Amino acid sequence: MSIIKMTGNAIGRHSSGSTLIEVLASLLIVSFGMLSIAGLQTVGLRNNQSAYFRTQAIMYTSDMVERMRANIAAVDVAAYDDIAGGDTAACFLVIGCTGAQMAAQDINDWENEIVAMLPSGDSVVCLDSTADDGTAAAKACDGLGRVYAIKVWWDDNRDGTANQRYVLSFQPL
Repeated sequence: MSIIKMTGNAIGRHSSGSTLIEVLASLLIVSFGMLSIAGLQTVGLRNNQSAYFRTQAIMYTSDMVERMRANIAAVDVAAYDDIAGGDTAACFLVIGCTGAQMAAQDINDWENEIVAMLPSGDSVVCLDSTADDGTAAAKACDGLGRVYAIKVWWDDNRDGTANQRYVLSFQPL
């Protein structure tokens, strides 16, 4: 049987703590990496929320086009052109309502949904020869032509100002 006898320090007598410095440097590098990952996660969440708002705007503009197609007689007489929405009780009764009353009800319901679903949401439906213009404060509807512009604005960066716009043009046949 063999016996091994150890004398002195098993690690070595000239240890100077370089391992501790290497561990601290590694910890620092890993910390920066984790902070970078957190930053990427934040950007990803912000972009995901922005895409959600844009999807909502697209959905609401398409919804208004379908409402207008269902009430084409009112579209033909410009009943949807830059009107203020309003509740019309007759539209919910068996007797029904006129095309202009239905247009006002459509605009009312549609605008309420936009305000509820989009931050600082604002919208307009109007005849407009230059559809891709305007702001939430100045809608820029000129009332010319036969093409309706369905415009939706929302606050994408949550600074209190509706700074994003989506416009869908609709020309009845």
